[in-house]
Amino acid sequence: MEIRPLTGIGWDVLAAAFTEAFSDYAVPMTMTADALANMQLRRGYAADVSFGAFDGARLVGFVLTCRDGGRVYNSGTGVVPSHRRRGLARALVDAVIASAPAPYVLEVLESNARAIALYRELGFVETRRLRCWTYAIAGDPQPAITGDLEVLAADADVELSWQNSLASIARAPEPHTVIGDDRGAAVVFPGTADLALLVVRRANRRRGHGKRLLAAAAHLAGRPLKILNIDARATEIAAFLDAAGAQPLVTQLEMMRPR
Repeated sequence: MEIRPLTGIGWDVLAAAFTEAFSDYAVPMTMTADALANMQLRRGYAADVSFGAFDGARLVGFVLTCRDGGRVYNSGTGVVPSHRRRGLARALVDAVIASAPAPYVLEVLESNARAIALYRELGFVETRRLRCWTYAIAGDPQPAITGDLEVLAADADVELSWQNSLASIARAPEPHTVIGDDRGAAVVFPGTADLALLVVRRANRRRGHGKRLLAAAAHLAGRPLKILNIDARATEIAAFLDAAGAQPLVTQLEMMRPR
């Protein structure tokens, strides 16, 4: 078994290993090469500090690592079922820590006790809980705008998670649309139905603007929205989503290993 960087490993190979590793996950994921590339490039994929476990020529485990400024982010750790219980996940994360000794951020399902225990052993601490929803009530279209996302995000109630950050939105190779007006706006990726940002200016809240934006984003996507990794401490956001008809999915722990 060899642990080495993923430099030069193509998205076809990575997508096949990713799909196999997550085939029995609590939320199974099937990835095409294009879908995985879009996801990882949006998050800031860095092949030189991403590592794979190779059994001969076969990729059987991986940590996909992303960079953003002075931090690194674990954008997916997986080991195919046939090669589990051999310490590969620990070895892969150790390789990242040794190669990129920066504050290291990751997310893990709250129900994944084994992974949480491993990360705690490796020095990660919980920083917050992140909730996820889906939303399927399509409404009337809203105008697309060329919004200043920094101005919009200034009215966000909580720090945006890694994949919803303005840096991640700007890096995304797939197109996104900003809809709304000066009262509030939303950022949606129609191709993946990912609602990356929804903000209503504080002076304009409780007037139905948020619900209209949410329904318009679902209309634009043409299928249920994914609303991922919202800080669980944002109780007003949770109350709004529940009242609007969003359905809760899972909760994740955000964990960080200091430098």
